[in-house]
Amino acid sequence: MKAYAEMTREELAEEIAALKKEYRKFQNMELHLDMSRGKPCQEQLDLSMEMMDVLKSGSDLTCEDGTDCRNYGGLTGIEEARELLGDMMENNPKDIIIFGNSSLNVMYDTVARAFTHGVMGCTPWCKLEKVKFLCPVPGYDRHFAITEHFGIEMIPVPMTTTGPQMDLVEKLVAEDETIKGIWCVPKYSNPQGYSYSDETVRRFARLKPAARDFRIYWDNAYGMHHLYDDKQDYLIEILAECKRAGNPDLVYKFASTSKITFPGSGIAALATSPNNMDDFCNTLKFQTIGHDKVNQLRHVRFFGDIHGMVEHMRKHADILRPKFETVENTLKEELEGLGIGTWTCPLGGYFIHFESLPNCAKAIVARAKKAGMIMTKAGATWPYGKDPYDTSIRIAPTYPSASDIALAAKLFALCVKLVSAEKLLEEKKQESAQAQEA
Repeated sequence: MKAYAEMTREELAEEIAALKKEYRKFQNMELHLDMSRGKPCQEQLDLSMEMMDVLKSGSDLTCEDGTDCRNYGGLTGIEEARELLGDMMENNPKDIIIFGNSSLNVMYDTVARAFTHGVMGCTPWCKLEKVKFLCPVPGYDRHFAITEHFGIEMIPVPMTTTGPQMDLVEKLVAEDETIKGIWCVPKYSNPQGYSYSDETVRRFARLKPAARDFRIYWDNAYGMHHLYDDKQDYLIEILAECKRAGNPDLVYKFASTSKITFPGSGIAALATSPNNMDDFCNTLKFQTIGHDKVNQLRHVRFFGDIHGMVEHMRKHADILRPKFETVENTLKEELEGLGIGTWTCPLGGYFIHFESLPNCAKAIVARAKKAGMIMTKAGATWPYGKDPYDTSIRIAPTYPSASDIALAAKLFALCVKLVSAEKLLEEKKQESAQAQEA
């Protein structure tokens, strides 16, 4: 089929009529499809059910160093968990703090702590007239929600296939001391599935921020979430690179087992420099005596070591890979050559990003909803939920069943075609009217 932009008004009108007929068929199915969030499906959650059996009432809940996991203590986590998460994050266990189930919670607390008590002796942000964050776009809506909640001004920075536009990042942080941080999802980014290049990571490590309390919020949420054994993105380890560059305190690195075991009861971790560790613990000791050590031990006993986790993630990939390929193949079959959108084909992570024609994303998501499919709100991948181009749509293929994802992909492609054809027909009508007036 020829590109929609090359069609005549009559051809577009015929195409729209055919698409509407097909759309009504989907509406008559009374579908209830959920592609709103990047949640693990039931089959993925079932992979970890044996973890519920590794600790029983008669189990020895003592760590190798003699710590009784049932009792108080252990502010930074049990040593076995720090070793396991250290291998997962590619960091020294001594540089890691184990938290509760949510890395997002740790990020929120980190921003809150900076507001109330400052960063390593710097002025608390609550006492500053202005605080700003850089936000790679499209990006993760929950990151943006944290900074918006605290009234932090968010500055969009365009994402490229190799990471944020670093010329702009370097310029902004060097010139403006009110910029205190940048959100990063460096591997299989949310939502595009891009991974930062070696050059990008090295440039991050060599930033020269005007603000002494500037930090990179490095959310390595998808570090182990590959879809393929033979095709995987590689990421330079940021803390080691910062140390080599003479900037050891520049990064807070976050991760968790949320999409590895159970999102509601995994374990989260922060890796950072010794100085940042001391700064964290000086406040953390007033917040808690220690996080859930029994759950930490449960994870360690379930995986055994990093090799057990790697094998576990292969099982996740076997479940997710066909879903991603179904969406990608459907988009290719239905949309390729029409000139009405582009999409990413990531090697890992949880999302596919779709870029529509300008001023079409909201209408596409609305069309999908009317036919029974819920998607992430259009614009959510931008600060304040405002995509100035109205083109960004996040596709989350993980949660629906294999049969549902096939339906969802076809419905989505149909909505893209219908909205795009209607927009182009309207533009052609306007052009024709303007020509007649002239």
